[in-house]
Amino acid sequence: MRQSVALVDYGAGNLHSVHNALKRVGAPVSVTADPDEVRAAERIVLPGVGSFKACLGGLRAISGMIAALEERVLDHGTPFLGICVGMQMLATRGLEHGTTKGLDWISGEVRLIEPSDPAIKVPHMGWNDVAVMPHAKGHSVIEEGEAYFLHSYHFVADDPHDVLAMTDHGEGLVAAVARDNIIGVQFHPEKSQAYGLAMLEHFLEWRP
Repeated sequence: MRQSVALVDYGAGNLHSVHNALKRVGAPVSVTADPDEVRAAERIVLPGVGSFKACLGGLRAISGMIAALEERVLDHGTPFLGICVGMQMLATRGLEHGTTKGLDWISGEVRLIEPSDPAIKVPHMGWNDVAVMPHAKGHSVIEEGEAYFLHSYHFVADDPHDVLAMTDHGEGLVAAVARDNIIGVQFHPEKSQAYGLAMLEHFLEWRP
């Protein structure tokens, strides 16, 4: 039987599409802004679209939510998935609209994509390859494939071993990060058709 999933509701724009994708792969998912429900969940998903600063502000506005997330994810090892800005918020800081402190679960910062070739457009939008890093081959959640991206800022990890996968948009950009029971993806699995649904299924089966 699938484990219960808390999908954190702090007003993120992709909340309902992520919810629908999780239901499609058979997850018993609860959309919640209640820290106590997050504490009771066996898996946690943090969605996110928009700016780093606005998303952190929305998350921090829910009394007790960050403490509940830290308790479950950091203290108890609950499997966690961050999607798009939900992944970026794992960083130490974000540089969008000034400097904003992140959750600092995976050391690094979120910077504007600044390709050296002016022909490369920002935002990075559309389908692109997901290339798993050599040290992460065989990870049970992320596989090689093609996924849908939409972002203007990218995660720059301090430790290369925290980078699970890369993509290319005029330069190498982080497509996924991971540490212990935490995984974050820059792409949108809920918009990535068969590849994205397979990734969500892998997350539901993951035993970090």
